[in-house]
Amino acid sequence: MALHAPERSHQTDPIRHPEDAPSSVRTRRAFTLLVLTLLVPGSAQLIAGNRRLARRALAVTITVWALLLVLLVVGLINRGAILTMVTHPVISLVLIIVLIALALGWAVLFISTLRLIRVPLLAQKMRPIVILALVVSMVLSSGSLAYAAYLIGVGRGAIGSIFAGGPAISPVDGRYNFMIMGGDAGDDRVGRRPDSLSIVSVDANTGRTALISIPRNLQNAQFSADSPMRKVYPDGYNCGDQCIVNAINTEVNQKYRDLYPGADDPGAQATLEAASGTLGIKVQAYVVVDMAGFQQLIDAMGGIRIKAGGWVPMSGAALDDNGTHALPVGWIAPGVQTLDGFHALWYGRSREFVSDYDRIARQQCIEQAMINQLNPATLLSKFQDIANAGTKVVESNISSSQLGSFVDLALKGKSQPTSRLVIGPPDFDASFPTYPDFSAIHAKVQNVLKSATGSASSSPSPQAQRRTTTPLASATEVTPGAGLAGGAGLAVPAVLSASQFAQASQFGPAGQVTPSGQFAPSGQYNDIGPDGVKVTPDRLNTLFRTGQNDLLNQILAGNGECTPL
Repeated sequence: MALHAPERSHQTDPIRHPEDAPSSVRTRRAFTLLVLTLLVPGSAQLIAGNRRLARRALAVTITVWALLLVLLVVGLINRGAILTMVTHPVISLVLIIVLIALALGWAVLFISTLRLIRVPLLAQKMRPIVILALVVSMVLSSGSLAYAAYLIGVGRGAIGSIFAGGPAISPVDGRYNFMIMGGDAGDDRVGRRPDSLSIVSVDANTGRTALISIPRNLQNAQFSADSPMRKVYPDGYNCGDQCIVNAINTEVNQKYRDLYPGADDPGAQATLEAASGTLGIKVQAYVVVDMAGFQQLIDAMGGIRIKAGGWVPMSGAALDDNGTHALPVGWIAPGVQTLDGFHALWYGRSREFVSDYDRIARQQCIEQAMINQLNPATLLSKFQDIANAGTKVVESNISSSQLGSFVDLALKGKSQPTSRLVIGPPDFDASFPTYPDFSAIHAKVQNVLKSATGSASSSPSPQAQRRTTTPLASATEVTPGAGLAGGAGLAVPAVLSASQFAQASQFGPAGQVTPSGQFAPSGQYNDIGPDGVKVTPDRLNTLFRTGQNDLLNQILAGNGECTPL
């Protein structure tokens, strides 16, 4: 009897000894081992293979499960801590190494499982099916971990290129204040002159946000008390008509760099100090956006959707220094639009026939449209393109170690209303930037910050707020959904691909204008002008050629109105 025990063992233990098992049992055994390796790495080896390897693999599996459970609990309590793990330069490197090690270990277990399956024992028609199932399982498991490590690596590289490694900043009066400066160093200008200057002020507890826009032509900007430029301009930046706030960046980088030893961008730092003194608040950090490269970022996102309130010209070449331009190369029509980077840049920068304040309102609209669209679905599907574009577009002195907590604040503030203020029309009169009253500015800034403090419990319902319409620039008007960066909870608007966009808008690749010179994928040409004639791009071009500027001014008067979608 004892001599026959091993044979009976073979017959009663097909998992370890499938030689004598029926073909159907061998097939079920193969898929069982695959599923065990996919769901509980190491369990297949425990029941059918090397138990020493199994014990080590199961120990790692249980440890990873326990850590994931801890992270889940921590994430529910403190989401910022989890975000910091992904954005912190050292922690993210450790995470990449761990993910790669787990991916390799899981792959080794699948190879071990393939040996345990003993493919030659399977029915011939089942062999390719089992092998294909194993490959798919490896892609789902090891491949996913490796891809996650890759994405974290891409993000880590982008964060390292964009953000500084300096000390963390602390809130002042319960708020973080960031300066967003947009401009470029074009062929027609000396240095990088900011075309837009905004302060994003965020409640350090709730994420409630206030957006304050400073017009580029503000004169006599005041430097903060601790600014080195205060010694050069103790009474404000008042050297004449050329001393407007957007000239500070270039002047400091060319003449006063020695006042900022160790600063990566002295001009940006000096402009930040001017914003602090002008507004009467402490601005702690800056983000510089290169507007010439800005279109790359929007293209990487897949475009942005807005509802434009009026026709916006894409200006032709400058003919003189007095603002005279050749015939516009195209027009952006009113209505719902999907803008690629080229047209979004034009939409945000065009100021022909209208004021700088209309342009500021459109820029605020573009900023919020980008924020609304930067949700997890967009980030995951376009992460590498967005990260690569970001390194060419953005620089900042925000500490990379603190980025996770700021992203968490942005997520908190995303569903809350945003208070807005412009240091000019509609919140001050048109001459105010030329003859600013800084006491009045400080008082109005404090009122706006007070309205953006605390939770949104006392604010109008989101449904009621969505009924508010453009323009967006009023200090008393609030608009939901803005913040520092993207977050969860918003639907992704449908966007056109680059080729679809070019075809729909009648523009060629890379923003080349077709002879029709028009951009209106929404097809809205049914507006009637004040003269009773339908407004079309051809009609606008005719008015331009014949010098009917008064009529053009009336038609284009509403182009500062914009709603982000």
